[in-house]
Parts: sequence; structure tokens; C-alpha cells
Amino acid sequence: MTTESSTGTTGRAIIGVAGLNYWGPNLARNFDELGVLSAICEIVPDRLDRFAARYPNATTYADFAELVADPDIEGVVIATPVPTHYALARQALEAGKHVLVEKPPAMRSAEIDELLGIAAERDLVLMPGHLLLYHPGVRKLKELIDAGELGEVLCVYGNRQNLGIVRTNENALWSLGVHDLSVILYLLDEEPSECVAHGRDFLTEGVEDVVFCYLRFPSGKIAHMHLSWLDPHKMRKMTVVGREKMVVFDDMELERKVTVYEKSPWKRAESYGEWQTRSGDIYIPKIATDEPLKLECQEFLRLIAGEGDRRKVAEDGARVVRALDRLTESLHG
Repeated sequence: MTTESSTGTTGRAIIGVAGLNYWGPNLARNFDELGVLSAICEIVPDRLDRFAARYPNATTYADFAELVADPDIEGVVIATPVPTHYALARQALEAGKHVLVEKPPAMRSAEIDELLGIAAERDLVLMPGHLLLYHPGVRKLKELIDAGELGEVLCVYGNRQNLGIVRTNENALWSLGVHDLSVILYLLDEEPSECVAHGRDFLTEGVEDVVFCYLRFPSGKIAHMHLSWLDPHKMRKMTVVGREKMVVFDDMELERKVTVYEKSPWKRAESYGEWQTRSGDIYIPKIATDEPLKLECQEFLRLIAGEGDRRKVAEDGARVVRALDRLTESLHG
């Protein structure tokens, strides 16, 4: 452990980041740019040394227990491998620290419920790192739905496919599905009453690389997710179908992130009982180019400062874990 640390002269929460292998460096960079990075923690010595050189004013820890024991740190950011999230988040909460934990924050419903209880009892932030919820394009979808622009929402479906990295220890549902599931639950603001998943392990035994999911909600809305590492197209797309309009969020587009279609069923034709359709304008709203990760980090700091609804943020994250748990049970049932 080094002896230098941030002085906290910004008057804002002091943050420690644990895990610097894949996503952690991006989190460390953002909190450093926000002037609140006080400590970094990593169990691989060479990696810790490399980032210690990059952030010379940050205290370095090779032991997570020492990080959460630091009395100057208010918030802990956990970007370690998924199976460690629950145990480390619990340890940090029990040490009185606010927590931002990468997705998913736990792998079972009982685990996330325990974390919710600890956070609520101690009035601490428990924020899952659902990055897409801070994407200006997804925020635009939510704005259109809440304003009634689409009319009654009927269904939502997501496509997250690629002929890309095939995991051997995490299936497509947990690796890819957590992204789209968090967006679907955010947009509809309901917990699903039915969760069904089907998939196959074509490349690695026991690890499904193609998964199809169906969700039904108490309101009657439905949602679908197509998740795959075996596809000729790289797709990161979400479609929302309303009675009056339909909208598509396409994260692969550089400029046309959100497209609104004035298309809908109109009325029954007098012959054959078919429906006529109404087709109007297609328009592309301007979407801000703010970095979603920076917006996510800023939200964590606001929650620590007492702004926003801490309990809703934690509960929204818990809904994702509970739905993932149910989809996993269906997938392997």
C-alpha cells in the first residue's frame, strides 16, 4: 500500500475502484477526470503497478478488505469478475461504503435481496452498473414512452448479436442479456410475471451461445430478446412498438441512434376483415453525444450526495437480477 491519497479538495465524495482488468480502467479514468479518484485496488501486482503510475495520487491496495477499511473512502466501485460481485458488494456495504457494482450485482435473487436489505438498513447507495440506462439514446426512448408519444406500448424487443468472443464460463443470457434486460425493465417499469428462455450450447458444452427470451408483464405488454454469439450481423438494437408510433434505438449507428416511425394499425378494412395501416413521417431526434459511462459515474456521485432516489436505483437493479434468475431457471429447466 502506498501512503499518498487524494485530499478531497473538490468537496465531493472520495471514490475507490476495485478491479482494473477489463472495465475497471474506464471507471477509474472517469472518476479521476471528475476529481474524486482516491484509491485503486487490484490483486495482480503488475497491473496494480501500471495503474499506480497512471494515478500517482491514488492510494493503492492489493487487498479489498484494506480498501473498504480506509475511513476516507465514501464510495467503492466494484469491477471485478461477476462471481465476486455479491460477496465484495456485501463486504463494502457492511463497512459503511456506498457501492457501484458492475452488472450483474449478484447472480441469485436471494443474494440481491440481501444486498438490498443491508443498503436500506444503513441508507447506503447500491447502484448496479447498467451502462445503457445512461445512454442518451435510451433516455430518449424513455422520454417518448413517458410522454405518451408512442401511444400505449404493446411490445419491446431487443437484438444483441455478433460473431464475436465466445465465452466458456458465461452464457449469452448472462453476458449479453443483462444489457437488454436492464433496458426493457427500465422502459416498461414493471417486473415480469412470466419469464421463458430457450437456448443451445453449440460451441461449448453447458454454455449457451444462442438464447431466445420471452417476457410477459402484468399490464399485458410483452418483450423478446435474441442473444447470440453466432450471427452474421453485429446488432445492438432495441425496438419499441406502440399503438400510435414505433421507435428504434440502434447503438451501431453513429448518427442515427434513434428513429421514430409514425406507423401503426389504423382501422379494419371493410373487406376480408384486414387491418389498414397508417404510415406517416419518419424522423430522427437529435441525441446528445455525452459519454454514458461519465453520466453513470456522475449519477453515483449525486446519489451519494443525497440527490435522487437511492432505493429505486437499488430496486431497479434487483429486478434485473430476479428476472435473470428466473430466465436461467427456465433455460435449464
